[in-house]
Amino acid sequence: MSTAITEASDQAENTRASFIRSRLGSLLAIAPLGVWTFIHLWNNLAAWRFREDHGDAWQSAVTDHAHPVAHFVTAIIVLLPLALHTAWGVGRLLTMRPNNIQYGFYGNLKYLLQRLSALGVVLFLGAHIWLAMLKPWFLEGHAEHFSSLASQMRNHPPTLVVYLLGTLGVSYHLANGVGTWVMGWGLVSSKRALRKFEIVSLTLFVVLLGMSWGVIYALYMAGAQS
Repeated sequence: MSTAITEASDQAENTRASFIRSRLGSLLAIAPLGVWTFIHLWNNLAAWRFREDHGDAWQSAVTDHAHPVAHFVTAIIVLLPLALHTAWGVGRLLTMRPNNIQYGFYGNLKYLLQRLSALGVVLFLGAHIWLAMLKPWFLEGHAEHFSSLASQMRNHPPTLVVYLLGTLGVSYHLANGVGTWVMGWGLVSSKRALRKFEIVSLTLFVVLLGMSWGVIYALYMAGAQS
């Protein structure tokens, strides 16, 4: 009897721990990661002013910081939650059991796409963080240059393709994740409300992707002048 009670207690404890990890992982995806992603894309839209200032506005909005400590604090605010969310997400990937063949429902398709996009996002963000932040700062001793990024977008097709697909994955993963978040936290629960919120998720996806590809297009056009 005591063994059964102990096993039941351990199972309940594991369930509570899993519940807390799930809530923390989904929360980090929204704040600060989701909020920061939107702000980062908004700042990158300064690339459209390249004809006026040759990238100075983009440099000021994206790479410049008023104090060296600000750059470090920003990195911690973003990279630490990203690492935690990634670790949580990898655990979910290892336990996923897609059943799209047996049940071809729309929700099952979104589930599979969310997991597949997670893989692409991890690879893309790894490359982006290295090329846009770590490599310039630690190996070259300066922030990423607008002219260098624009030239890569224009003259190196693999870079262009990676950014197009990577931002597509980020946009979908974040937009669909918001829908999962509001459902998981009980903010939206009825089937009717979930169907209505689907419009919000789709709108967010279009906005994020439009901003992302708009930035890429501006960099591509600026690359013709570099």
